[in-house]
Amino acid sequence: MYIPHYYKNENLAEIKEFLNHNSFGILVNQLDGRPWATHIPLELDRTEEGKDVLVSHISKANPQWKSFESNTEVLCIFNGPHAYVSSSWYQEEEVPTWNYIAVHVYGKVKILNEDETMASLHKLVDKYEKGSKNPLSLSDLSPKTLRQVKGIVAFQIEITEIQAAYKLSQSRPQDHPKIIEELGERVDYGSKAIADQMKKN
Repeated sequence: MYIPHYYKNENLAEIKEFLNHNSFGILVNQLDGRPWATHIPLELDRTEEGKDVLVSHISKANPQWKSFESNTEVLCIFNGPHAYVSSSWYQEEEVPTWNYIAVHVYGKVKILNEDETMASLHKLVDKYEKGSKNPLSLSDLSPKTLRQVKGIVAFQIEITEIQAAYKLSQSRPQDHPKIIEELGERVDYGSKAIADQMKKN
């Protein structure tokens, strides 16, 4: 994606933390010559060899997986908070803008076997059940229910490139205090989250 140099984030630890907290993304590739996208959780993981990967699955009814064998690169898009920034908050006249955080991850897909699929599903469910009042485990489900796993295709994406845009008014440091104050007074989550991120940076 196009990222002006002052918005580019190359802090890999910070980007990985973002991916861990914003793992519901968009998987994009080409299918029969057209762009195809699916909204799914894409979990950051590490292979035994120490390579960073994303792990996920889609329904077998979704034709997107049929192009995975072509070994072409896929794109995964992750969106973070975003907020409208009014130029009335600036010391000098300027146009309004939008602050946001977005990460694009490129990689090559490998379809997982049955054992690898089950291991990835256990990890996924365990991660998100932690916050439940009565957390369940896939181990508690009956074989009949677990037969539904046969209706999915699980895969791993070996990461080849990460692009991260953290557009947080870096080009207007003189206006930061006012922008943070105004965003902090808004009621929507995005404005408050962007204000918090600007404070950190």
